Amino acid sequence: MDETTPTNEVSAAPAAEPENLAVAVPYEEFLAGLPVGRFRLIVNPDRAYKYVRHRMFLNGISIPLLGTGISLALVGYMWPGVIICLFAWGLRRFVKHQAAKILLHLVQNDAKVYYDSIEFEIMEVRLAQD
Repeated sequence: MDETTPTNEVSAAPAAEPENLAVAVPYEEFLAGLPVGRFRLIVNPDRAYKYVRHRMFLNGISIPLLGTGISLALVGYMWPGVIICLFAWGLRRFVKHQAAKILLHLVQNDAKVYYDSIEFEIMEVRLAQD
């Protein structure tokens, strides 16, 4: 082969270190290894918030609360209406801020949530470095 002929060689990328790769862990092993620090979890906060919001039916709770608070304020019960609106707004902010912790709690209590969070790339399980 001469030098002008293109080759179909693929340059090998450096292999990723084993501790930086996500591992497939069965749920029972995950539950046993998490408290002793065998695994490290990487959580995508935006996806975690969307999943937790859906799983907890947050829109179905906060939107009617906001409507109730606004209607109370409009008919003359100003302070109860404001308090209910602030509660609904604060509930959404709290869940957004704590979504990763809420997801971890849900994962530890339900295998379906664990497998969903892995499948939808919300959470990665990695081996902890020694």
